[in-house]
Amino acid sequence: MFSIRYANHLRPVQTRLFFTLLPAVLLMAILSGCAVGPDFVRPEAAVPAQWSGSTQPAAAEAQTLADEELAHWWMVFGDPTLSSLVERAVGANLDLQLAEARIRQARAAKGVAAGGLGPALDASAAYQRSRSSLTAADGRTAAITGDQYQAGFDAFWEIDIFGGRRRNLEAADADVQAAIESRRDMLVSLTAEVALDYIQLRAYQQQIAITRQNLAAQQHSAKLTRERFEGGFVSGLDVANAEAQTATTASQIPLLESLAQQTIYSISILIGEAPPALDAELFPAGAIPGAPPVAPVGVPSDLLRRRPDVRLAEAQIHAATARIGVATAELFPKFTIAGSVGVRANDFGSLFNWSNNFWSLGPSALWRLFESGSLKAGVEVQKALQEQDVIVYRQTVLNALQEVENALVASAKEQAHREALVTAVAANRKAVSLSETLYTEGLTDFISVLIAQQALYNTENALVQSTATVSTNLVALYKALGGGWTEDSSDRAAASIQHTGGD
Repeated sequence: MFSIRYANHLRPVQTRLFFTLLPAVLLMAILSGCAVGPDFVRPEAAVPAQWSGSTQPAAAEAQTLADEELAHWWMVFGDPTLSSLVERAVGANLDLQLAEARIRQARAAKGVAAGGLGPALDASAAYQRSRSSLTAADGRTAAITGDQYQAGFDAFWEIDIFGGRRRNLEAADADVQAAIESRRDMLVSLTAEVALDYIQLRAYQQQIAITRQNLAAQQHSAKLTRERFEGGFVSGLDVANAEAQTATTASQIPLLESLAQQTIYSISILIGEAPPALDAELFPAGAIPGAPPVAPVGVPSDLLRRRPDVRLAEAQIHAATARIGVATAELFPKFTIAGSVGVRANDFGSLFNWSNNFWSLGPSALWRLFESGSLKAGVEVQKALQEQDVIVYRQTVLNALQEVENALVASAKEQAHREALVTAVAANRKAVSLSETLYTEGLTDFISVLIAQQALYNTENALVQSTATVSTNLVALYKALGGGWTEDSSDRAAASIQHTGGD
C-alpha cells in the first residue's frame, strides 16, 4: 500500500492550490474512468419460424398473440367461478407474497450497492478520562488525571475509477429484474394451477354423477335378475354377477368424493384460505369448463419476450456478467479521499471553542499487488458462473419450445380422441338398451348385459376425462406460452411493492 495524505501543516499557498485542483482532478478521474469487465450482450437463441405441432394455417399462426388476451387467458373458458378463483389467488396467494418480499429485498440490496458510489459521512463523539504517571528529574513521581472530550465528522469516498462499484450496481439492478421475472413466473404457474385444479374438480364431480347414474341402472338390473331368479327363469349365478357389479360400481363413489374434496382443499390453499373455506362455493357440482376448438399461439420468437423463466435466465446472465467486472476491478488500484474535522478539549466547556479544532484531508491509493493468484481466480470463478447461466438460458429456451410443442400435439390429438369417445358412448348406450331388452325377453344371457353396462360406464368415464384433458391441455398451452401477466400490470405491482417496501 502506498498513500498520500494532505496535512494541516502545509503552507497556505499549497493549501489553496490543493483545493483548487482537487475538484478538477476528481471530475477528470470520474469522467475518464472506465468500467472493467465485459458488457452484457443479450444472448441469442435459435428458435424455429413456426410451430411444427400447430394445426393452424401459416397466416393465422404468424399473427402475434395479443398480450392482453394471453394475460387473462382463463376468460376464454367463460366460467365466472374459475375467473373469480384465479383473481383471488393472484391477490392472496402466499407464495406470490413471498416472491414480492424477495423483490423488496432485491431493491433494498440495489440501494446498498448504489450507496457505495457516493461519499460516506460519519459523526462521532467521545469522552475519555485517563490517569498517567510523570517522573520528575529529582526522581519523584506524580499522578496526573485528566479528561478529554472530542466531537467531529469523518468522511470517506472511494473514487470508482475502474468501475467495480458501478458493475456491482449493474449486477444489483439485474438481480431486481430477476426477482420481478421470478414473481411473473410464479404468477404464470399460479393461474395455471388454479385452473387445472378447478377443471379436475369438475371432472371428479361429473364422474361421481355418472357413477351414480350407472349404479342406479345396475341396481335396477340386479332387482330384475332377482325377480327372474325367484321365478325360476335364471340361475343364482346371474344374481351373484349383478350384485357384484353393483357393489363394485358403488365402491368407486367414496374414492371420487375423497379426490374431489382434496381438490377443493388444494384450491383453497392456492387462494390463501383455510382448506374448508371453499366447501360451500365449490361442493355443488358444475360443468367442466369448455375449451375453444382452436387457440391462437403466435410465433416461437414470442416466447423470448413472453416467458418469464426465459427473461429470468437472461437477467441472471446480466448479473453474472456484471460480477465479472466487479471481480476484475479488484486487480486494479483503489483511490480514496478521506478527511475528518472536529474539536478536542480537556474540559466540556472548551469543546465549543473552535480554536480547539483539528482536521485532516488527503487522498490515498491501495493496490493489492500480490495475493497468490486469488484475485485472478476470483475472476475465473465469475466467468465460469456466467457460462453456467448462459447454458441454463439455452436449456430454458429449449424446454419452453418443447412445452409448447407438446401442448399443441396433445391438444390436437385429444380433440380427435374425444370425438371418438362421443361416438362410443352413443353406441354403448344403444348396446345397453338392446341387451336389457333381449335379456328380459330371455333371448340372451346376463353376461351380455354386464358387458354392455361395464362398457358404457367405462366410455362415459373416459369421455369425462377426455373433456377435462382437452381443457387442461389448453391451460398447459397458455402456460407454455407465458400467459398470466402483462407488462403494465407487473410494472404497477412492482411500483406498489417498492412503495410498500419503505425508505
